[in-house]
Amino acid sequence: MEAFITAVNGVLWSTPVVYALMAIGLFFSVLTRFVQVRQVKEMIMIMFRGKSSEAGVSSFQALSIALSGRVGTGNIAGVATAIFYGGPGAVFWMWVIAFVGAASAFVESTLAQIYKEKQDGQYRGGPAYYIEKGIGWKWFAVLFAFAALIAMAVLMPGIQSNSIAVGIDNAFGIDKNVTGIVVVLLLAFIIFGGVKRIATAATIIVPFMALGYILLSVVIIIMNISELPSVFFLIFRSAFAVDSVFGGMIGMAILWGVKRGLYSNEAGQGTGPHPAAAAEVTHPAQQGLVQAFSVYIDTLFVCSATAFMILFTGMYNTETEDGTRLANNVPQIEVGPGYTQAAIDSVLPGFGAGFVAIALFFFAFTTIMAYYYIAETNIAYLSRGKYSTWGMLVLKIVILAASFYGAANETTLAWALGDAGLGIMVWLNIIAILILTKPAMAALKDYEKQRKQGVVDPVFDPKALGIKNADFWEQEIKNETKKRIL
Repeated sequence: MEAFITAVNGVLWSTPVVYALMAIGLFFSVLTRFVQVRQVKEMIMIMFRGKSSEAGVSSFQALSIALSGRVGTGNIAGVATAIFYGGPGAVFWMWVIAFVGAASAFVESTLAQIYKEKQDGQYRGGPAYYIEKGIGWKWFAVLFAFAALIAMAVLMPGIQSNSIAVGIDNAFGIDKNVTGIVVVLLLAFIIFGGVKRIATAATIIVPFMALGYILLSVVIIIMNISELPSVFFLIFRSAFAVDSVFGGMIGMAILWGVKRGLYSNEAGQGTGPHPAAAAEVTHPAQQGLVQAFSVYIDTLFVCSATAFMILFTGMYNTETEDGTRLANNVPQIEVGPGYTQAAIDSVLPGFGAGFVAIALFFFAFTTIMAYYYIAETNIAYLSRGKYSTWGMLVLKIVILAASFYGAANETTLAWALGDAGLGIMVWLNIIAILILTKPAMAALKDYEKQRKQGVVDPVFDPKALGIKNADFWEQEIKNETKKRIL
């Protein structure tokens, strides 16, 4: 099985594919006139405005759910893996894919809001919805929904639970099966409580865990401040093939930097649009901007925190494709969260293993929560009210089983399965958002026009913009018109 999955990943993540993903992010950046730079202030302002409703969550809650999916094991183990296979230069390419990927995240999340629906009293939306409504390809929408279900409920939870179990085992010597049982019990408590409980848990856990992790990295950087110039030079020299040791790895640096960057920030993958659609906003572009900023939080802040801790302390190994070790600083440590644990321990003896294990637990656990919500949304799309109760129950059982299985499984297989699931979703979604560029750009232009006119909370009228099948927003306009008449 592992050989088959490896072969599939060889196609999904081949070098031409990786360059294509970067090109698509750059395309959206140019098309939006680098909205990820121009509207940073607006992103931050919107993030803390707005309230939840019976049908939807607030912008901040939607951001927290999205971040719970983005900020996961990729931010700790994924960064270490990128450095192992791609050298320090991979960190630079993670930054690049975050920068251009923020534009992709804006487009997909704006589309999710444009074509969202109100089902069973709550907002639902995502790639399956905008593919069907925006493109009119029901078969393609169903294909994405099934791919998302398989990826989110079966393939990818194992990576998160595996990282939790490995981290806990390394730090406290607790059996992986025991950790798996604890993860399953806690997860069951939250997902059986519905989207509101997921949103509440994410809002409490995500800001706390991300801030604490970043603060620790700042402490380590300050304690090694004299190394700051050399670390930055190492990253940039390695990224552009001018470093004497890592210069020959530029191809692998790009490949692993982009792959692990995408796995971490999920820009363009089609996961972020699901919680984005659940937000209670007055205009689709608002949540598009918030989700674009979430990519920055994930990669530029959290991933960079991990990279700096590892590189500042030198606690990493780097290996070429033929198995040659270019850096062999911690030969006794397996690639993964152990690098970060060793980095912290080198500065704060006896603290690293426990801290990283706890951080991994929160990072990865909230990611599994987000996976469940995404899978649930696609069940809702496929069922449209029919057999949805049974479908949701089966989904809960499957994701709990996958999480337990992953906790006891080998790391290599878990990552291979996760890469395959990510690759399938990325390509189905990228095709869709490229086709649906026009409505997303129309929404951005409309939003910016109203903001320039001094409108604090712009309203969205799809018919005026020539956007069809945005049924929810058309009904909202009708309701507002009735209110004014009365």
